[in-house]
Amino acid sequence: MLQLYSYFRSSAAYRVRIALKLKGLPYSYVPVHLLKDGGQQHSSEYQRVNPAALVPTLVDGDHALGQSLAIIEYLDETHPEPALLPRDALGRARVRGLAQSVACEIHPLNNLRVLQYLENDLKVDESIKATWYRHWITLGFTAIETLLVNNPATGAFCHGNTPGLADCCLIPQIANSRRFNTPLDAFPTIRRIEEACLTLDAFAKAAPQLQPDAC
Repeated sequence: MLQLYSYFRSSAAYRVRIALKLKGLPYSYVPVHLLKDGGQQHSSEYQRVNPAALVPTLVDGDHALGQSLAIIEYLDETHPEPALLPRDALGRARVRGLAQSVACEIHPLNNLRVLQYLENDLKVDESIKATWYRHWITLGFTAIETLLVNNPATGAFCHGNTPGLADCCLIPQIANSRRFNTPLDAFPTIRRIEEACLTLDAFAKAAPQLQPDAC
């Protein structure tokens, strides 16, 4: 059985949980608490699994895979149905671009390591840290909203009428934005897609509050 090293609140791990559930793939959940014990991801035991000391990690047999987008594409290649990427090259490029707008533009500036550095090393107070977080969310979502509105390929979901890789990335980022009270009124298409996704069990059951390590 697949093993997923995960933290309930990690948006990167949340992406992979959605993908696994969309694929209907059973997996065992191995919690790695990013705050307890100084961050369990820093333990020598976990770093033998993932030297980058990040979650998620997917273990498939003798192979440990890191980086959420690489994991999801691996799952799509090894378990092709239902597909998380379109069949055509242009569609795949569009979906990857939307996914990377979240995973490579918004998320790296707001992940736990960055927030801890702002707070612990730069001595930024909580209100300024929250302003930082909301700034990058708003900037990124403004671009994504425009990309979605202005492309006829947008359907009930980010691309067409079935959920895929872009939705796997977008929904966790929306959840994070709500944690930091980011206003979302300016993004009606993003909110509409969120509503469509959350009607599906794969998205609902992958939610942070339903994970074994949620606290």
